[in-house]
Amino acid sequence: MMKLRKIGVLAFHGDVIEHIEATKQAAKNLHLNIKVIPVRTKESLHNLDALIIPGGESTTLHKLCEREDMWEDMKRIRNIFGTCAGAIMLAKMIHHKTPDQKTLERMDIEIDRNAYGRQTESFDKDVKTSLGNIHTVFIRAPRIKKVGKDVKILAKNEGETIACEQKIDNHYYLAACFHPELTSTIFHEYFLKKIYRI
Repeated sequence: MMKLRKIGVLAFHGDVIEHIEATKQAAKNLHLNIKVIPVRTKESLHNLDALIIPGGESTTLHKLCEREDMWEDMKRIRNIFGTCAGAIMLAKMIHHKTPDQKTLERMDIEIDRNAYGRQTESFDKDVKTSLGNIHTVFIRAPRIKKVGKDVKILAKNEGETIACEQKIDNHYYLAACFHPELTSTIFHEYFLKKIYRI
């Protein structure tokens, strides 16, 4: 009997519904039968194939995950896709972090939180990526300042990395500074293809 395919979406705040819908649509486009579940407890992390971490406020996400005693279990998940604040959560180094802020330290990237400014300085634009053209939305977005040698860049905006991936042994991580869930399923389809090797 085939194991049920399960993708979790961290559901404390941010574009949770949008990520769930984008993942469901991506699976439909790829003819994949998967269950997408909101994750708010340590128990809901069990038996996930992957976790999606939406945008929001990175320090708040960290505190809520620690409050629910999820932090160490999240680190063990083999496939993680982080957007905006989720990308910050994946980074090994953060610039301008709060004194007690932690990350999962999964990806060899340096990131500057809120580098694109405040909510009022949010913007959107069409960007060419290695996955195809996509309309991107940046909301209080972080900037990826530096990537390690094993990190593959998937998209740039005016010379700056805005999406990248890293495979470490049997673990896979995908990070985007923008919000792909608002405009497209391209990145969610790519993530599912990587997880399920299709």
